[in-house]
Amino acid sequence: MRVGMIGLGAIGGAVLDALRAGRLGPGIEIVSVLVRRPRPDEPLAVTEPARFFAARPEAVVEVAGHEALRRYGIACLEAGADLLLTSAGALVDDAFRAALEHTAAARGRRVVVLSAGIGALDALAAAAEGGLARVRVTVRKDPSAWRGTPAETIVDLDRLRAPCELFRGPVREGARLYPQNVNIAAAAALAGAGLDRTELVVVADPRITEHHVAIEAEGAFGSLRFEEKVRPSAANPKTGVLVAMAVLKSLRRLVAPLRAGD
Repeated sequence: MRVGMIGLGAIGGAVLDALRAGRLGPGIEIVSVLVRRPRPDEPLAVTEPARFFAARPEAVVEVAGHEALRRYGIACLEAGADLLLTSAGALVDDAFRAALEHTAAARGRRVVVLSAGIGALDALAAAAEGGLARVRVTVRKDPSAWRGTPAETIVDLDRLRAPCELFRGPVREGARLYPQNVNIAAAAALAGAGLDRTELVVVADPRITEHHVAIEAEGAFGSLRFEEKVRPSAANPKTGVLVAMAVLKSLRRLVAPLRAGD
């Protein structure tokens, strides 16, 4: 499987390191990486989309953020590649999501929202088949993870001594306000009750150093609660180290003869 990648930050770098260490296993070849700025240290990195698509990827994994997904997502599908994305928050834009779905259908390709940094999406999607009455996603991170966001207008992040709720409302609105921090909430909403019926709670908590995420759901199936505590990436405190691990898992599944959990 010829795989292209968009982005070479904390996640993309970890994926390439795993590839070169032989941890991706046989059957996966990363043929090109599309980046914004030249990277002379990385032979696979290109800045020109034409060169990227000339490598003929069969699948493209996006690990670069909302802007990159909006810019290149449809082009990936039009080039004949499946699109695997981590920036689920960009899909709160109904028109953009519909354009991706239309192009994928027209080209016979797929758009796959990766589980990335969150678990329980399989159970949530299954529960949605019977109807969900309530879904809440709580994202709790230390204050440094919220720098450069609207949180800075709500509280002094440098002097915060107790947990502070930054947002409570529909995922659709929360993903717009905190696009780099709550992709996991958007993925959970798309898997379950939808962007407008999934509640998001965002908290800055100076007492913690890990990213705490909880999913709570009730419906015809009963109820569930899933909670995880993930270490932040040293390269980007807004991203948990689990995201890169999950991308590696998803790449392996592209060629796996046996898959569990679908």
